[in-house]
Amino acid sequence: MSTLRLTMAQALVRYLTAQRTEFDGRIEPLFAGVWAIFGHGNVAGLGEALWQARDVLPTFRAHNEQAMAHAAIAFAKASRRQRMMACTSSIGPGATNMVTAAGRCPCQSAARAAAAGRRVREPTPRSGAAAGRGFLRRHRVGQ
Repeated sequence: MSTLRLTMAQALVRYLTAQRTEFDGRIEPLFAGVWAIFGHGNVAGLGEALWQARDVLPTFRAHNEQAMAHAAIAFAKASRRQRMMACTSSIGPGATNMVTAAGRCPCQSAARAAAAGRRVREPTPRSGAAAGRGFLRRHRVGQ
């Protein structure tokens, strides 16, 4: 048995393509495709992995993150929640819009999202009045 080395993105795409569901009496792929907006955060890893799997997991280019989330939700509803589409975008305000769309979905099942990001280091504590102003700003106290 030999070792298969994959990047995280390749392993994720391989997992998505391996999922199956029974739809209209046929066994079909669970994920019909991927809506994507590629940016600095996902083009090199995930974009490359999706390109390698383009024949089994088509990628559709989108222009707006919230719209692609709504399109994926509509596809799932049209498929009687038996099939779905994945969505990916780079980090930023658009990615937040994608989460907003998923959160407003009136679906019976919970929306599932996988997000990769980086941890932001907390600022070093200050003393005195400057620390109080920072706390008030971060926690919206008094507004």
